[in-house]
Amino acid sequence: MTEKEREQVALFRYGIIAPLLNGQVDSKQYFEELEGKVHSIPYYGERKIAVKTVKEWLLNYRRNGFDALKPKKRADRGNSRRLSPDDQDHILEIRKKFLHMPVSVFYEQLIRQGEINQNQISYSTINRLLKKHNLSGKILSAIPERKRFAHEKVNILWQADLSHGPYIKIKGKVKKTFLLAYIDDCSRLVPFAQFFTSEGFDGLRIVTKEALIRRGKPAIIYADNGKIYRSETLQYACAQLGITLTHTQPYDPQSKGKIERFFKTVQTRFYPLLKAEPVESLEELNERFWRWLEEDYHRREHASLDGKTPHEVFHSQLESITFLEDTSILDSIFMKREQRKVKADGTISLNKQLYEVPADFIGYSVDVRIDDTGVYIFKDDKKVAEAKPVSMTDNAHVKRVRSPFSVTQPAEEERKEENNRV
Repeated sequence: MTEKEREQVALFRYGIIAPLLNGQVDSKQYFEELEGKVHSIPYYGERKIAVKTVKEWLLNYRRNGFDALKPKKRADRGNSRRLSPDDQDHILEIRKKFLHMPVSVFYEQLIRQGEINQNQISYSTINRLLKKHNLSGKILSAIPERKRFAHEKVNILWQADLSHGPYIKIKGKVKKTFLLAYIDDCSRLVPFAQFFTSEGFDGLRIVTKEALIRRGKPAIIYADNGKIYRSETLQYACAQLGITLTHTQPYDPQSKGKIERFFKTVQTRFYPLLKAEPVESLEELNERFWRWLEEDYHRREHASLDGKTPHEVFHSQLESITFLEDTSILDSIFMKREQRKVKADGTISLNKQLYEVPADFIGYSVDVRIDDTGVYIFKDDKKVAEAKPVSMTDNAHVKRVRSPFSVTQPAEEERKEENNRV
């Protein structure tokens, strides 16, 4: 089992115990519901989970954190055949165009079109994927029963979402912007929000880190099924911090009504200010937005808060907020993770680029983590080295260290050693 597979299993186990950790459910009732239920477990496949096992996971997590949920390392034979996250996204996008088609016919179509290999991806794998995302049958058209709710305490639940922002000029070119935001369910306060020129995960990383630093840690993050909110990086970070990450059902944006209402407020109260006085850069857009957020939105009385402001409600419960003791851990847990085997020349390949690592790692599989500052090698969750882009020109003039896996020596060196002995 690879390190990535161990992390996926740990993330699954954390998902099972998360409702118990945060007091979302009655433990007795929750265990009764788990009894006899079949789960699709990464690496292991479909299995039932004993209540005793779940209690053991819960105890291990409380004692030693997320790493205690990983299966113990052992030598496993064979490789698991599984759809990658990108493959899943691709198949889901295709499925949305053929919702009328029975899953069995859809599966056969994927094979005919060369999207999947029948010998590697079974019908049950595709069927489970579509069921998980509510794309397997006619239930798509059903309107879910919905009840209004609001948590009584702050930082119990944060709703997360992305909204399309205004077009602005950057270096003479018109660019589209996107607003990434969190909102606290109880107080309607926005822990953090920011405009970006892309919808990528880098923006979510920045917004999430800033929100946690400024406003403390929520028990639950509630997001839609967008790619960035289902990323393994976000799942891993939430598991490390003890946050439950939950997602809405597909095609059900109304279930995140509070943040949708916030975006509407931004459109009706902030965007008109930009028309009256346009911004000239992304930095200026964010500066004016943050000022409006603090001076207008957070200080304005809210009808659903009994005439109080989001600022008043949030700050009235400061004593119950859990702030991070060491915010520096955010830098490492929000890094993208990859596993690579170091080649005999001391390099790894990443995103079609060669990187050089210390010779000590030659022949070993290493934990690679990436962010916007660089590429790093980690061991036991600690940064131990930095991987540098390979410069072919510089390397031509560098004396290389022989690979420790080299068994024989060149003939010339052998002759020299023989002469020295004589």
